[in-house]
Amino acid sequence: MMKKVLTFIMAGGKGERLYPLTRDRAKPAVPFGGIYRIIDFTLSNCINSGLRRIYLLTQYKSASLQRHIRLGWNILPSELAQFIEILPAQQRIGDSWYLGTADAIFQNYYTVEMEQPDEVLILAGDHIYKMNYYNMIDFHREADADLTVGVVEMDKEKSTQLGVVEVDSVGRVTGFQEKPVKPRAIPAHPDKIYASMGIYVFKAKILAQVLEENAKNHNSTHDFGKDIIPQMLKSGLKVAAYNFIDENKHEAKYWRDIGTIDAYYEANMDLIQVDPIFNLYDKDWPIRTYQEQFPPAKTVFAGEEVAGRVGLVLDSIISGGSIVSGGRAQRSILSYNVRVNSFAEVYDSILMEGVNVGRYAKIKRAIIDKDVTIPQGIVIGYDLEEDRKRFHVTESGIVVVAKGTEIK
Repeated sequence: MMKKVLTFIMAGGKGERLYPLTRDRAKPAVPFGGIYRIIDFTLSNCINSGLRRIYLLTQYKSASLQRHIRLGWNILPSELAQFIEILPAQQRIGDSWYLGTADAIFQNYYTVEMEQPDEVLILAGDHIYKMNYYNMIDFHREADADLTVGVVEMDKEKSTQLGVVEVDSVGRVTGFQEKPVKPRAIPAHPDKIYASMGIYVFKAKILAQVLEENAKNHNSTHDFGKDIIPQMLKSGLKVAAYNFIDENKHEAKYWRDIGTIDAYYEANMDLIQVDPIFNLYDKDWPIRTYQEQFPPAKTVFAGEEVAGRVGLVLDSIISGGSIVSGGRAQRSILSYNVRVNSFAEVYDSILMEGVNVGRYAKIKRAIIDKDVTIPQGIVIGYDLEEDRKRFHVTESGIVVVAKGTEIK
């Protein structure tokens, strides 16, 4: 029964590799896919899985995340003991803020004692995927595991970017490697690894024991992967691996850790393909979010008045309140209330809420954060050396213009 499960979502990450998108907000609050925030995908998985007792643990620059949750996720009836509740870092134990993922749960363990669940589900709030957590909880119960770790198959060469879970031939966890150069492959699949998804199901009574023990170890980083799993294995506790079952209904499993600007950009661009790997339009697995009251998106000017002045949107996502007024947007994502003015050109880019692209401006392979006005005739993404003088540019050549930047 789901009322016997208490869920924690880790939503306090700085997301330093996503800077400057995380300059003003926590990583789970970063906009994604036009109308969503990253946190919406984990929360939607919870609701679609039947989970109704959810705590979000916040710490770093959480104001926009808190506002988003208050406006868009106040959906569960408290009289039925259902909730989505934010737990900010409070220094409840000692004078330190959260020292790691395990310490974050330890500092809030009083909530577990209040709710008295049989299992505790711990999730990362910064990944893009669809998953029925109920199936993993069932697996955990049937295996009678003390801890079950969610894993996803990945190519071996990606191991240096991931936490790698080592398993034996019957699926029991035997070790954990953090971003190893020489990872241990999946038995019978020498070219594949099991990457940790940052998803854990604990027996509640076992979680209390291991967190108490870990808190006494002052040499620990207080991380579930690096510290808790090895600690449990050393103690002889049963740790099982649950192989990710994708609810996305595609042949290839879709799970993205969008921890870098390049990964974030690629995951957004996945959405605008003719047959996107990640399907936002699946009515059987809806992705919820908060949507402000904007009028419908529209395009204006068909080119009769002035040659080349055509409001045109091709192979793109365009959100409410946006107007493409005599400009062109192609293979791009336009969030709420974006305006692309006459003769402007936007290609392969992500424009967040309130971006205004001036006439004759040209933008290519760029991420423009909220409330940026692109002056008339400005060119971004065509000369990376010039762009580096004013903006953040990734190794692969994605130009990022920070929120509220004033461009001269």
